[in-house]
Amino acid sequence: MFKKTDIKDLKKIFTKYDFIMTTAQLKAENIYYRDIQQMLDEGLIEKVKWGYYHWIEDQGKSEVLIINSLFPDAVLCMETALFYYGYSDRNPAQWNIAIDKNTSRQRTKIDYPFVKAYRLEPALLTVGEAEGEIDSIKVRIYDRDRTICDVLRNMNKMDKEIFNKAIQGYVNDPKKNIPNLMRYAQDLRVQKRVKDFIGVWL
Repeated sequence: MFKKTDIKDLKKIFTKYDFIMTTAQLKAENIYYRDIQQMLDEGLIEKVKWGYYHWIEDQGKSEVLIINSLFPDAVLCMETALFYYGYSDRNPAQWNIAIDKNTSRQRTKIDYPFVKAYRLEPALLTVGEAEGEIDSIKVRIYDRDRTICDVLRNMNKMDKEIFNKAIQGYVNDPKKNIPNLMRYAQDLRVQKRVKDFIGVWL
């Protein structure tokens, strides 16, 4: 069993890496397989995926940090973005991320947190990308106009109540940007849906 001073030192090491460390980083800090197993057994860390470990006590910021660490190239989208902009009052059970469709599927197979990946053409990945902040941590997230285009694009796979609330939330949002919406709609080929579902309210 680790002593309190050992735990303090280990936590300090994990803090340098935003509470997520790879096997290689642990090794560079002279923490080896036996130590990793002991930390797992004592509940100090958890295995996120093969070769990635997360220090459990991290002031509640763990999920955002893990998403940023594992998917620096991904953009938060769909239900995650809807909740962020206040277009949905349902806190999603999983993180919705947009990622390059050529990315290996193995990357999104993680034990924690739960992730739902939307695989996109590389050219569409950065359309409408903005910078947001969750738990004081900067994140890549689609802006409100791109988010609504995505909602319209995926409307047949969505819960109807979430869909309707999202549309009304956007329509009543003074920060919406209709020229942006129309530009994204063209890129994402949802002009007709924008006209049918948003146009009637404008």
